[in-house]
Amino acid sequence: MAKKAAGKAAGKSGGTPAIVALEKAGARFSLHAYTHDPASASYGEEAADALGVDPARVFKTLVAEVDGALTVAVVPVSGSLDLKALAAALGGKRAAMADPAAAERATGYVRGGISPLGQRKRLPTAVDASALAHPTIHVSAGRRGLEVELEPGVLVELTGAKVAEIARV
Repeated sequence: MAKKAAGKAAGKSGGTPAIVALEKAGARFSLHAYTHDPASASYGEEAADALGVDPARVFKTLVAEVDGALTVAVVPVSGSLDLKALAAALGGKRAAMADPAAAERATGYVRGGISPLGQRKRLPTAVDASALAHPTIHVSAGRRGLEVELEPGVLVELTGAKVAEIARV
């Protein structure tokens, strides 16, 4: 069901750009679909609850600016992004959250469905080090209500991410 729903969402390619990127790389992953509630206050916490997964294993994709350049931060939904740590991890001085419209334009995804994979423009990425403590983690598969489960090393490799302590738990 999840693969069918993903295929419909993206049309001819058979999936969202994130799913296409994973398939092209030959990565092992599984898809998990749930019914998204538009009234939900937190997309990540909603995914963890709906899928019955520990929030420490569900990671949100946030777009920030480090010294004026868009960057991606992947942190557990059970925590928050430490902007100072993100800037340091990516060799910058200052970080701030990006304008949501700029994040959507750069990634090709809508807020709440931004995946760290298959983005329109590949942005510098940092993944919180806590991801490596889990055999698999969940990240957005590129649309609200669809998560991809994969090994954290696969995510780091496919995004070219730096691994650093960028979350406050």
